[in-house]
Amino acid sequence: MVRLYKRRILKLNVETSALGLGTWAIGGPVTGSDGLAHGWGETDDREALKALKRAFELGVRVFDTADVYGCGHSEKLIGEALGEHRGEIVIITKFGLTFDPETRRETGEDGSPQYARKAVEASLKRLKTDYIDIYLLHIWGYPVEKAAATMDTLEDLVDEGVIRGYGWSTDSTSRAAAFADRRRFVAVESELNVLRVTSEIIRLCEEKQLANINRGPLAMGLLSGKYTLDSPSLPDNDIRKSTPRWLVYFKNGKPTPEYVKKLEQIRRILTEDGRTLVQGAIGWIWAKSPMNIPIPGFKTVKQAEENAKALEYGPLKPSQMKAIDEILGPRNLVYE
Repeated sequence: MVRLYKRRILKLNVETSALGLGTWAIGGPVTGSDGLAHGWGETDDREALKALKRAFELGVRVFDTADVYGCGHSEKLIGEALGEHRGEIVIITKFGLTFDPETRRETGEDGSPQYARKAVEASLKRLKTDYIDIYLLHIWGYPVEKAAATMDTLEDLVDEGVIRGYGWSTDSTSRAAAFADRRRFVAVESELNVLRVTSEIIRLCEEKQLANINRGPLAMGLLSGKYTLDSPSLPDNDIRKSTPRWLVYFKNGKPTPEYVKKLEQIRRILTEDGRTLVQGAIGWIWAKSPMNIPIPGFKTVKQAEENAKALEYGPLKPSQMKAIDEILGPRNLVYE
C-alpha cells in the first residue's frame, strides 16, 4: 500500500493530507467589479463533481474555496460532492469580496464584523455543513486596525462552534503577523511557487506554527507545462486573459516569456524521479517548509488525479532544492 504524504495543522491539532485542492477554477465564469473576467472560463459541473470525489478517493483531504468563487457555486459543488465525507475533510473558505449570484458579478469588498457573520451563514448553507474548519479574510490589503474588530468576531464564531479556526488570505507579512499570536488564528493563505517565493510569510508561519496554505502553486497553470509561447491565447472569460496587475505569469492570455524561460531551466530537475512538472512543483513547496500546504487548482478528473499523485512522491530532495536555487537565484517577494 502506497503511503501518502501528510501534514499537521498545528493550531487545530489535525493531521491531514499535505495537499489540498483549490476550487476557484471550477466555480465558473465571474465578472469582477472592475468589469474584467475573474474566473477561469467555462466549466463542466459533472466533471468537477467527479474530480472532487476522485481526489478524495486518492487521499486529498483539504479543500480550499471562497464564497466569491463562482459567486457561491464552488462552495455548492463541494457540499454536493463531499457532504457524506464531512468529518474526514478540512474545508477552508473565505469572505470579504461581495457579489451578486444572479449576475455572477463581484460588487466590492466588505470585511466588517457584520458582513463576516452574514457571509459565514451563507457559506454554511452552500457547503451543506454546520461548521467551517478554517475561515479566512479574503481582502489582501484590509487595514489592520479595521481587521481587529473582524478578527474578534471570528473569535466569537469559534466559541459558537461555527468555525474551528481562522486566518487571512494575504501576502502582507505585517497584516498576518498582527494576529499570529492568537491561539485560534491558525493559517495564512499566501502565494508560493518555485518561481516566486514569499520568504517572510514562510518564516512567520514557521515561528508562529501557522499553516501556510499556498495559492498559485502552479503559477496559474504555467507550471503544468501545457502553455508555451506558441500556445493560442486563452479565452476572454479567463482571468489569465484579462490579467489584473498582480497576475504576472500570463499577459493578455499568453504565458509571460520571462517565466517560460525559468521553467525550462528547471524542468529536468522537477521531473526527476518519475514526477510530472506538476508533481515536481508541488514537491518543491513541501520541501521549502513543513508548514506549507499547496492547493493547486483543477477543472478535470485528470488534473485532480495528477495533483493527488504528488502525495505518493512527497517533497523534493535537498540536492534538488539546491540545484534549483543555483539556477534561479534569489526570487524572494517581500510585502509589508
